[in-house]
Amino acid sequence: MTRETVDILISGGGVAGLSAAAAFGSAGFSVLCVDPTAPVTDRQSAGADMRSTAFLMPSITLLQDIGLWDRLSPFSAALQIMRIVDAGGTAGEARQTRDFDAAELSDTPFGYNLPNWLLRREMLAHVQGLPNVTFRLGVATTSVLTRESEALVGLSDGTSWRAKLLIGADGRNSAVRQAAGIDVKTTRYGQKALAFTTTHPIPHHNVSTEVHRSGGPFTMVPLPDHDGLPASAVVWMEHGPEIARLAALPQAAFEAEMNLRACHILGPMTLNSPLTSWPIISQIAARMSGQRTALMAEAAHVVPPIGAQGLNMSLADLAVLHELALATPAAIGSEKMLDAYHKRRHREVQARVTAIDALNRTSMLGAPLLRDLRANILGALYATAPVRKTLMKAGLGLR
Repeated sequence: MTRETVDILISGGGVAGLSAAAAFGSAGFSVLCVDPTAPVTDRQSAGADMRSTAFLMPSITLLQDIGLWDRLSPFSAALQIMRIVDAGGTAGEARQTRDFDAAELSDTPFGYNLPNWLLRREMLAHVQGLPNVTFRLGVATTSVLTRESEALVGLSDGTSWRAKLLIGADGRNSAVRQAAGIDVKTTRYGQKALAFTTTHPIPHHNVSTEVHRSGGPFTMVPLPDHDGLPASAVVWMEHGPEIARLAALPQAAFEAEMNLRACHILGPMTLNSPLTSWPIISQIAARMSGQRTALMAEAAHVVPPIGAQGLNMSLADLAVLHELALATPAAIGSEKMLDAYHKRRHREVQARVTAIDALNRTSMLGAPLLRDLRANILGALYATAPVRKTLMKAGLGLR
């Protein structure tokens, strides 16, 4: 059998996989990135990902280093303030609001937000312009055999490849993780999330707002204006049956419930996209690496969409892999490199998965007394400036 050779084979062409292709391609490695599903890069097309991604500043630094940020920044909205609203009273109105302002830490915002469908469009165009990167749409990883010197990978298009490093960025049901024999621990909450975009009359002023009542947070994240109106991406987390009920409502009825859940903070919001739903889980792989294999992004860890942690954890994975590869390019994919990657990332990932699990369980509280307790804890944490700043730094992934 004839096998083609590449330095790095990336299984998975989502935002994390495309970021990895850009990072290693710009560093001079030969890269093949494959994904069984062609990315939807048009907002109006069926299957467009209506979620958004908030890149926190450590991720922005990485995107700048690998040559992606200049392409993405014109489409972004700054995140200057992270606002937490407790609406756990009897009336479902905002009864406590706490603003975490990036100005307390630096003269830069917490980060920037972009819609996922647009991210894929711009990232794919960038990657396809790199001479040493090949991206194959509609191609899946079908077989993996690793040995000390290389990974042997079979693809659904009938080709076979030798790679010094195989990166599994192929999602929560990762075929690469399964082929490596790495166990995974999954926690299910009985929740689902609805993602969609809205326009509204009141400007968001670069404030990302999480409204907590019960079932999970209702999060409004700034987007650039749409057709001359302020716009936000929304993630609405609730118990599964409630999400099914909401998704089945006529638009007018849905908007009425949406605005009630949002406490009318941005005025009457208007739905301007299809609804996308997915189940909420926490998940962590037992290891971040195997022989000639590195796991990153949702192949290694999944968290509920709280505090913009998911994709930023994924880019923290990439930052470490990228740093290790640049330090010793000839040793890419070696046991020493991959052990260092696992040791530097796994404990941090465990801590964040545990913390976000606790935050999600707190956000789901429905009993009035427990909601009151949540509000009191939020007020106490916010009241002391050193504690508030420590929480903000932790959310950014800073020490």
